[in-house]
Amino acid sequence: MKKQDIFDNYEKYILGTYTRTPLIFVKGKGMVLTDIDNKKYLDFFPGWGVNNVGHCHPKVMSAIRDQVGTLLFVPNNLYHLHQAKLAKEIISHSFAGKVFFCNSGAEAAEGAIKFAHAYGKGQRFEIITMLNSFHGRTMGALSATGQTKYQDGFAPLVPGFVHVPFNNIEALKNAITDKTIAIMLEPIQGEGGIHIATQEYLKEVRALCDKKDILLIFDEVQTGMGRTGEMFAFKHYGITPDLMTLAKALGGGLPIGVLVVKDSISTTLKPGMHASTFGGGAVICKASLGVFKAIKSEGMLKNARVMGDYLLEKLGQLKEKFNCILKVRGLGLMIGVELSLEAKAIVDECLANGLLINCTQAKVLRIMPALNVNKKQIDKAIRILDLAFEKVTKNTNT
Repeated sequence: MKKQDIFDNYEKYILGTYTRTPLIFVKGKGMVLTDIDNKKYLDFFPGWGVNNVGHCHPKVMSAIRDQVGTLLFVPNNLYHLHQAKLAKEIISHSFAGKVFFCNSGAEAAEGAIKFAHAYGKGQRFEIITMLNSFHGRTMGALSATGQTKYQDGFAPLVPGFVHVPFNNIEALKNAITDKTIAIMLEPIQGEGGIHIATQEYLKEVRALCDKKDILLIFDEVQTGMGRTGEMFAFKHYGITPDLMTLAKALGGGLPIGVLVVKDSISTTLKPGMHASTFGGGAVICKASLGVFKAIKSEGMLKNARVMGDYLLEKLGQLKEKFNCILKVRGLGLMIGVELSLEAKAIVDECLANGLLINCTQAKVLRIMPALNVNKKQIDKAIRILDLAFEKVTKNTNT
């Protein structure tokens, strides 16, 4: 099939729910994507953080190939080895608890919302979430999301959600009522523009939840699996959530979602109260075990910290050079560059020169390379960014 045939088929047969870039990728390996014309791109935003270990990591691919030839699917009223192994692996790196397997971050968010309602026993059902948060596109997750641009056109939303400013403990305290059952937040807001929760804020939130028997739910769909230099971002804060949602990078390129629930409340959901047909299938669990193996055996957590500092330093040097760069912020390899101009022009110029990055909130560049990125790759990305800023700011000033 030729390029134009592919574009035509998309136009004719696929719902237009995405603003697509006219690129057709046919191969991915590590940090590099290759398009249909054999042009190579350095990927510094691999699938919204799905490919934390890079494209087609050998340990992930080996696990998938091994499992595909053995067993694809068994229903969740039966047992299989790799689901048991993966559950243990997740808990060993997070906190004492139990997991529920599903297929996406949005589905994990729905599970957390449903769990909170069950915990409230019909008496408490309000969930406080943050302005500029993002929790998914399904109706419950969409209603939890604190951005009206995603909600427009889908009224009526699911009731029971209250949105307050992020990192504002007084606003949070004032929003709590006798109906409040949970507080749900991202330790770092991804779609919101890479805003990082402060130590003081999260410690106060945890204390508030303990005092009032309110569930603390962390959405670690983007921050989890080593993205911040720890396996899970909550470890930076010295506190533990009651529930945690995971997805994206956990699957190494295949779809998975997980809800982690601490032991003391894990009996809230009884058999038959929640389910997911394909959740925790044999192939995806084996792939996820490959992700953990890759991160641990190749020292990717340390690399994310070291390379994250290096990338922040290099981006800081660009900030000194270009007045349009207002702020550079990040943790590990989850980095945002806030601009005074529209970020899309920079993204497009980088793309033309073989670098994939992202923009969010119109004026924030989002940069999230794989955890095994090296200095040579960062230096190349910085050179392309430098040229992009040179060209865009020159055109803006003329």
